[in-house]
Amino acid sequence: MFKETSKAPALRDAAVRLAERARDEGWSHEEYLAACLQREVTARDSHGAEGRIRAARFPSRKSLEDFDFDHQRSVKREVIGHLGTLDFVVGKENVIVPRLPGTGKTNLAIGLGIRACQAGHRVAFATAAQ
Repeated sequence: MFKETSKAPALRDAAVRLAERARDEGWSHEEYLAACLQREVTARDSHGAEGRIRAARFPSRKSLEDFDFDHQRSVKREVIGHLGTLDFVVGKENVIVPRLPGTGKTNLAIGLGIRACQAGHRVAFATAAQ
């Protein structure tokens, strides 16, 4: 009955496998419940991030880790690393990246936006021309 009525899809799909593992490894009821709930929370976080990334309407999918610092030597790893902590989002500050065309501004913005989506923030992507 639980499987048919559950609104926790990850838990519904994993409960039997986790129960078997719990029996095999001698988990307590609390450990089993914690594993089930953690599975659901992890799945919801992942699905939420994907939904936020789709809603942001990024023109492509780039991560900060994809950025080629060797190609763009004027971009400092330390600065991008600091921006990647998203302190500017929490502080409600803006980031402006003035550079010539072809210097990776859009890729950096996409990478920061995706990182923010994964951290639970809503993002709207737009170019300066938009």
